[in-house]
Amino acid sequence: MVLARINWEKSEMTKRLLAKMDNTLILPCNVEDVSDGYHTFSELYEHRCLLWINILLANKEHAFKTWQNDAGEKIEGWFIAGLNTSFGQATYHLPEQHWNLLPYIKEFEKNFDYDGHTSADVLQILEKLAITNRSDTTNLYRHIEKTE
Repeated sequence: MVLARINWEKSEMTKRLLAKMDNTLILPCNVEDVSDGYHTFSELYEHRCLLWINILLANKEHAFKTWQNDAGEKIEGWFIAGLNTSFGQATYHLPEQHWNLLPYIKEFEKNFDYDGHTSADVLQILEKLAITNRSDTTNLYRHIEKTE
C-alpha cells in the first residue's frame, strides 16, 4: 500500500485547489479502504461498533435498541443502540447484522427518550462517564422507561 503524503503548509497548489473547493478534498477511492497506514476506515468502524456493543452489554439495565428514531423513522439496514445516563442519552446507529449480538438489551418500538443529543454531546457524555470513574455507578445511569 502506498500512502501519499501532502505537505499542506507548503503546497500552494493544494491551498489554491482547496480554496476553490471550499476546503473540501475529494479523492476518487472507496472510503472504506482509506487507511492511516495501520487500519482502514472500515476496520475502525467495525471496532467502534463492537466496542459500543460491549459497553451496552456491560450496562444492560440502562441500554436499549430500536429500529426507529423518536419520529418513528427507520433507516434500512441500521438500528439504534443507546445508553441512558445521568449526563444524557448516547446512541449510535449500528448495522443490522449486529442486532443479535444484543439479545438481552431492552427493545423498544422507537427511541422514546431521545433528548436531541448530537455526536459532540455523545463524546462529552462518554468522557464524563470515563472521568467520573466511580466504583458505584448506580447514579450515573437513568432507568429506561417507555414513555409516549
